[in-house]
Amino acid sequence: MFKRILVAVDASETSDLALQAAIRLASEQQASLRIAHVIDTTDINSMGAEYLDQSGMLESLTKKGQSILDKAEAAATAAGVAVETSLVKIEAMNQRISEAIANEAEAWPADLIVIGTHGRRGLTRLFLGSVAEGAARLATKPVLLIPGK
Repeated sequence: MFKRILVAVDASETSDLALQAAIRLASEQQASLRIAHVIDTTDINSMGAEYLDQSGMLESLTKKGQSILDKAEAAATAAGVAVETSLVKIEAMNQRISEAIANEAEAWPADLIVIGTHGRRGLTRLFLGSVAEGAARLATKPVLLIPGK
């Protein structure tokens, strides 16, 4: 049914659960898996750039993102799943992580997006928002939400 599955990871426990579910599903469906991690480079520009080493911060963000992807890729490879990774960089101030994930799924093109959700409620959800909810609203592809523990 699904031949191209995109999973978004961020090194959280919930993201790890989503990765495990995506690997399991890709294995069962004999699907290709794309693991995406989004870094927001606009945060660097808005943090008082004259006082910060922007290139050093970007390099650090990129290294950490690649490390997250490498670990996730190793898990998928160990399960015998065809896998590739994508480090997605947000460079426009008005773009959100959820939008970057939906765009990545469209561009690849994925048949399914798998993403973990923390299941926040009330004021926490109102103020923090939800990357998973945003991706589900913006995506033109089916989205499988994996709840945290």
